[in-house]
Amino acid sequence: MSTKAFKQEKIEAMKEKFAKAKVAVVTEYRGFTVEEITNLRRNLQKENSDYMVTKNTLAKVASKGTQFEVLADNLKGPVAIAFGFKDEVAPAKILTKFIKEVKKGEIISSVLDGKLLSAKETEVLANLPSKEELYAKMLGSINSPATGIVGAVNAVMSSLVRAMDQVAKQKAS
Repeated sequence: MSTKAFKQEKIEAMKEKFAKAKVAVVTEYRGFTVEEITNLRRNLQKENSDYMVTKNTLAKVASKGTQFEVLADNLKGPVAIAFGFKDEVAPAKILTKFIKEVKKGEIISSVLDGKLLSAKETEVLANLPSKEELYAKMLGSINSPATGIVGAVNAVMSSLVRAMDQVAKQKAS
């Protein structure tokens, strides 16, 4: 049985995660093997995320006063929480892919910017491109007209130089 000090230590560790996290995804982990959870954790850690199996009552206490307090009603049964510290989309993406691969567990809900998202809304979140992909698309859109203008100006200048070259050749002969 856990001591009060041990529980308080766990609550403090979770409070730190809630304070740093941008997103939290609640999953049911029933049926996962230790090896599967270990692989999932490694995949999440690569994306600056974490996966924590915890007692629901401790998670409820730790989330009080944070944007993740709305998760309290979804903390029932054997659940684990994935925290995303850098990218809001990465944990949902990794969990969705993982659950499809192992055909066990399910996403229960998530919280993003203090708003509770259902399992379906979390899957929609998982299908969004990452920030880096969005930045690349945006820069491509911004860069495209500028590239077109540079190409057009360059073509005009090249034509002018060729025409002047032809005139110079005609005068020389």
